[in-house]
This record gives sequence, C-alpha cells and structure tokens, in this order.
Amino acid sequence: MAQRERWGSRIGLILAMAGNAVGLGNFLRFPTQAAQNGGGIFMIPYMISLLLIAIPLMWVEWGIGRYGGVRGHGTTPAIFGLLWKNPIARYVGILGLFVPFVVSCYYVYIESWTLGYAFFALTGKLPKISAEVAASSEAYLKPFKEFLLQYTGMGAEGFYRPSLAAYLFFLVTMFLNYTILIRGISGGIEKFAKVAMPVLFALAIILMMRVITLETPLGSAVQGLNFLWEPKWQELGNPKVWLAAAGQVFFTLSLGFGAIITYASYLKRNDDLTLSALTASSLNEFAEIVLGGSIAIPAAAAFFGVAAAQLIAASGAFNLAFVSLPAIFANLPAGSLLGFFWFILLFFAGITSSVAITQPVIAFLEDEFGFSRKKAVTLTMLTLFVLAHFAILLPKALDEMDFWAGTFFVVVFALCEVVIFFWAFNPSTAWREINRGGFIKLPRIFFFIMRYVTPFFLSIITGWWIFKELPGYLKEASPTIWVTRFLLVAIFLGFGVLVHLARRKEKAHER
Repeated sequence: MAQRERWGSRIGLILAMAGNAVGLGNFLRFPTQAAQNGGGIFMIPYMISLLLIAIPLMWVEWGIGRYGGVRGHGTTPAIFGLLWKNPIARYVGILGLFVPFVVSCYYVYIESWTLGYAFFALTGKLPKISAEVAASSEAYLKPFKEFLLQYTGMGAEGFYRPSLAAYLFFLVTMFLNYTILIRGISGGIEKFAKVAMPVLFALAIILMMRVITLETPLGSAVQGLNFLWEPKWQELGNPKVWLAAAGQVFFTLSLGFGAIITYASYLKRNDDLTLSALTASSLNEFAEIVLGGSIAIPAAAAFFGVAAAQLIAASGAFNLAFVSLPAIFANLPAGSLLGFFWFILLFFAGITSSVAITQPVIAFLEDEFGFSRKKAVTLTMLTLFVLAHFAILLPKALDEMDFWAGTFFVVVFALCEVVIFFWAFNPSTAWREINRGGFIKLPRIFFFIMRYVTPFFLSIITGWWIFKELPGYLKEASPTIWVTRFLLVAIFLGFGVLVHLARRKEKAHER
C-alpha cells in the first residue's frame, strides 16, 4: 500500500475542514432562508437539527474517512466496500464521487463571478447610480441586474453568452484551483486554508461592523436585525420551516458531499476526531449565524427599508450577492473598497470549498489507480473544465445540476453513510472508531442519536424531497434540461465503470 499524504498540523486540518464548510451559502443562503422561514423562530428547528442531524453526521463522516484512510482508501466506493461486505456497497459509494464532482462543475463558475466582481468593485467598473433614483429600490437596482445578466450572458436568447471578462475570470479561477490542488494536501490545501480562512473572518468582521452602523432615512441595520431575528411564533408549527432549517444546517456543513470523508482520510489512526470535528463545525456556525446573519439582510434593510429588504430576501441568494449588496456599497463612503471586501470574502469562501469538493475524485485516482498527484489533478481539472461549459452555456443546466447533485443526492448519500456505518457495519466498532484518540469522549446518548435519530430525520427529509420536490422537477422537459440529465447519467455511469475497473485491479493485486 502506497504511503498516503497527511495533514501537517491540527490547526491546518481544522481550518481546511472549516474552509470546506464555510461557503457562499453561509453569507447568502442562510440569511434568505431565515428571513423567509419565521425569522428568529427559524433558529429553534435550526439548532435542534444541528444537534440531531448535522453534528452527529459530521462525526460519522470523519470516522468513515479516517477508517478508510488508514487502510489506504480516501473515497467511499472502496471504504463502503470495507464497511459493508456486499458487492453493491462500492456502487452506492459512487455517490461520494458523483455528488462533489458534478457540484464542482458549476460551483467553480459561480465562484469565478465573485473574483470578477471583486476586480470590478476595486477598479470602479460596477454601475454607478445618481442620487435622484436612490429612493426607488427598483430603479436603483435595475442597472446592477442588467450588469449581472450581461456579465453572465444569462439574459441572452438561446444559449447563454457570457462576457469575455466572465470567461477570463473563469479561466483564472480554474488555474488558481489547479495551483492549490497540484501542491497536495499539506503543501497546497492546508497552507492556503491557513491564509484564506483568517482573512475571510477578518473581512467578514470588518463588513459586519460597518453594516451594523448603517442608518438612512429609510431604515437602519438594527431594524434589519430585528426583521431577521424577531421570532414569528405562529411559524413554529409549520413543517416547511422545520424542513428548511434541517436542510440549511445540513448543507451549511457540506455534509453528504464526500469531501469531509476524503479530508478525514488523511488523518492518522489515533488522531483526534471528536474535538477537531466539533471545532470545525463551530467555526462554520460562527461564520453563518453571527457574520452571515449580520451583513446582507441588515444592509438591505438599512438602505432600502424593511419592506424592500423582505422582497430582496425573497428574490434569492444571487440577487442578494451580485445585485443588492454592490448597489448598497456603491452609495457608501469607500464603497469600492467595501465592495471589494465583500466579493473577495465570497471568493475565499468559494475557493476553499471548491478545492475540497474536487479532492475526492483526485484521491480516487491516486488511491485506486496509483496515479501521481500531478496526473490525477490534471486529468480531473481538464474533465471539470470541459463539463463546466454545460453550466456556462446551457440554459437551466446549472439549476438542474444543483438539484440532482447539490440537493437531492446529497441527502440520499448522507442517509446511505449513516446506515452503512451504524447498521451494515458493526455499530459498536463504529462508535469506538469515532472516539478513538479523541480529546473528548462523546456521551453515550450520541450513539443512540447516530444509530436511530439521525437516519430517521434524514429519511423524513429524503421522503419530503421525493414526494414534494421531485415531481415538479421531473415535469421540466426543455431540451437543455434533458441534455443535462443525460450528461448526469453519463457521469454516474462513467464513475461506475471506473469503480468496476478499480475493483478488478484490486482483485488482481490480491491474487
């Protein structure tokens, strides 16, 4: 068995894991979800879901990853084969390659928008609006909406036609991801996380402090915080709020993406798992609740008023990030610098996540086929580059990829993980594996939660998606959607062939 890479330090591991979790959703998806689902009351199901689903599943994924890593495997096809002595196990594990790879195909492109906007903000190339129309939120935001459509080309008829600048920043972003990944786990991902994550938190704190001091004739940031966090008690009994909270806390920690398992596979056999996982999760929650909840929506409320902020929250994360926030910063002193801080913050959040979700396929090629780091990274990134053009050029392809790989199969895969580890595998051995070398020993109640409660809640979420969301998506039948679906099936089958070849290679080696 070839010697695998290891993390260079515990702080580097924690920051890299936090970087995987802290992404665009912390600063964009969370405040919009909270605003749309009961405000402060959203935090009750959010915290319950954190304790019963997210943190237990985080420990499960770290445990699965370390268990496989000390046996020479960093991805779920082989690790599931170790945990569950059934031929189907490896093919269930394909989801641990399919999900992160497909997500990376569109995530890197969105990530490149933040880099492009950071450049435009710093150089003063974003739209400028006269004070006469500042009182009208629609009129004020219109040039920024048009700029986004022109930049991405998503306003064009037929195929999208991104601007030259958008494509150039996509190429730069691909190159930066490649540069980090080619340097390896300790020399690339860990070193970058040690720089990027402190900068990310510093920028977020600066922006938060500036936003909470905002006050205009239309409103203040304090009113925005009240709007976001004031509990609407009548929503507590709404199942939609509970499912939204469970979904948000699940996705914010990047659970079910395969990246945590791969990162954890580079731990040593007796490295701490319990406290490190909890620390990484806590950093993510600080970024989401304290920082993410104190920037975008409060800024919108201060500048446009609470009523307009509610409409902005309902318009979605993209409009919040690339339309509303740059429009607000454009009218503030040192607005170009604040806009740059905002977008470079999002870029660091994006790139620390994108290298994490690209790593599983690289690890698979290294571990199962013996590829060199350079060969594995180059092949993965070239394939990703080609497939990303479906999201760049095809209308609705990005949304279709996001639903299947970034939403539906994430939950399905997470359910498979916990069932295989705590049911197909020996549950007592799984519990010991999680606690091995831990700086803290988990209370026994978490054994019950991981074995029974977490899979129960995940089953409910999966069932909800199947019966409530899936029929609506299946009705979509435009040609580009079907092209995207065929592409996704082809990617899944392609990974199936690779897993089969890897198993044949392993059997030949055993003989």
